[in-house]
Order: sequence, then C-alpha cells, then structure tokens
Amino acid sequence: MSRYIIIGAGAVGASLAAQFALSEIDYVLVGRGAQIRHIKQHGLTFRRPDGVRQIELSAFDLEEPPELRKDDILLLTVKSQDAASALAFWSWRDVAGSRLPASLSLPIVTFQNGLATEAAALRTFANVYGASILTPALFTRTGTVAVAGDPQLGIATVGRFPVGHDALSDQIAEDLTKAGYLAEATSDIRRWKAAKLLHNVRNALELFDGKPDLREDIGTALVNEATQALQAAGYSLASPSERRIDISNWRVAPGSGVSPGQQSTWQSFTRGASSEVDFLNGEIVLLGRLHGVATPYNEAVQRLAGQLAEKAQFTEPLALEAIIALLNQDSDTLPVGLRTQQEPAVSRNFNPAA
Repeated sequence: MSRYIIIGAGAVGASLAAQFALSEIDYVLVGRGAQIRHIKQHGLTFRRPDGVRQIELSAFDLEEPPELRKDDILLLTVKSQDAASALAFWSWRDVAGSRLPASLSLPIVTFQNGLATEAAALRTFANVYGASILTPALFTRTGTVAVAGDPQLGIATVGRFPVGHDALSDQIAEDLTKAGYLAEATSDIRRWKAAKLLHNVRNALELFDGKPDLREDIGTALVNEATQALQAAGYSLASPSERRIDISNWRVAPGSGVSPGQQSTWQSFTRGASSEVDFLNGEIVLLGRLHGVATPYNEAVQRLAGQLAEKAQFTEPLALEAIIALLNQDSDTLPVGLRTQQEPAVSRNFNPAA
C-alpha cells in the first residue's frame, strides 16, 4: 500500500493531510517553521463548513524528515517559489530497500500554481505527475487552516507530465476522491495547468484596492494577455466542459471563514511570506518575451507586487490606479507596435473551475 509524503504544511498540504487522516489513507506531513512545530505539538485546527476539528497529524519537521520507503508517493505542496529548494532537498535522498535515490525510484506530484515546477522536477525526478487543484483554502494563522469547498474540499486533476495517463495517476485520483475531493486523471495535465493560470493571473489584484469597474477591466486585460502568451507558446487550454466528473453541485460555502479576495497570493503577503507573483504574472511575462507577445499589464502587476514584497510589509492594499500610472509611465519606452492594448479575447464570466 502506498504512503503519501506531503511536502509543505500550508493551506493545501495541511488540508490534504487532515483529509488523509480522516479517510485512513497512509501519509506523513513534512514542513518547516512555526506551522509544523505547532502541528506537531498541538495538532491542526481544521475549519470546514460543517464545523471545526482539532486533528492530530503524523507530522515531521524538515530538519528530521521521515525515512523514505519504496512505496512512497511524494506530494509537493509548497508554493512555486519554494519548489526549487524542496526539489533539491528530496531528489537525492536515500530510499530504504532501494539502491536508487528518491528522484529515480519515487514518483512526485506537483500541486503548484503556474507552469514552472513540473519542468524543474523533471530535471531530477524520472516520474513526474502534475496536479491542478482548485480549493478555497485559507492559511493566515499558525496552526489553523480553513477550507470552504462544499461538499467536497476542492477539484483536482492529475496526470503524468508532460503527457500520459497510467495506473498511478488513476490511483492518485482515486485516493483524492476517497479523501473528499472531486478528482480525475487526465492524459494532458499541461492543458489544465495552463487553464488554471488564466485564473491565477488575477490573484495579485487582491493586493490592490479601487473601483470595481477598474478592477474588472484590469483583470480582463491580464487574462487576455495570458491567453495570447499561452497560445503563442503552444498551449491549448482545457475547458470545464471537458471534465468527466460532475462539479455542478460543488460550491464555496458562505459563512465558512474564507472570504472572496483572500486567495493564495494575498495570504502569503498577509503572513509576510514570500511572493508567488513571479511564477504567475511572471510566467506570462516570460512567455511573452520568449514569443513576442506584449504583456504590459502583467509586467506592471509583477513589478508593483515585487516592490511590495521587497518591503516585507503588507499593511494596506495598493491603489489600482498605480497599475495604470505605471503603464502610462512606461508606454513611451515600448515599441510603437506594442502600445495598443487589444480588445480582451476572453469573457468576463471566465470560470475559475477550469
């Protein structure tokens, strides 16, 4: 029987561990800092729409990680900006009963937003599986995680990277389903990760405040640029209509402690943690530069979020007008052909469940 090694004790990792514990799926949770120390000593305060539980978890500090076994499956749930160091830590660790290191004997599943982690994992790990997960989870207080997905915690899609569908991807999807998620396997996980990125490029706008119409216009421009950059890079975007599982009854429960405008980027800034914006809006900027697509809105958001992260103090939101001011400031330095913002090519009713 497989055991899951959950690497990262934030909102996604801790909630996975809690659900595995409740579902009697073999796992261990590995983390670092105050969060894992609190969980080891006091357990996890786990908030769901149906109530609050205090759950004792099988938890290990990264300073004293568990011994790896031949049947382990690694679930990488750290943020994108922390993935490289996590991969370096786990790649060459010994596996009991195997002559090969972890990277050559164990599969790894990447749960990160953005598109960078899977390729980074493939540099060392021979068997990489990508996961795209949509879950309204909140982690801003040490020792506490809230998940507002109802009745299931969230929606997960898993597939071998770069392409492929096998027995292990089916097993992971089945275990996630058993653990309370709406999960399915796919043969082309890149399309689902790319579609999720269209939603994630809006995340950084939660660091800004301003008129709703301006927020919507900027959000549409961010998604429009992302769509063009992804298509130029050869990505085909998955559609919600392609799902083989029924998500029509899934919702974000009201009054569950998770409010709109508090997604993963906002949570990191609120905790004073590192920023993932370089792997979200920054991914679009990278693709735009590689493939000749103008991405001024994503560049402006990335730049302002980067400056905010550098200060390491997020006490009040920035003004949305700062994005427009930066665009106007930089417009004269753009080549003439890149100055005109094209009409948004996506609907404002974009479904984040993709």
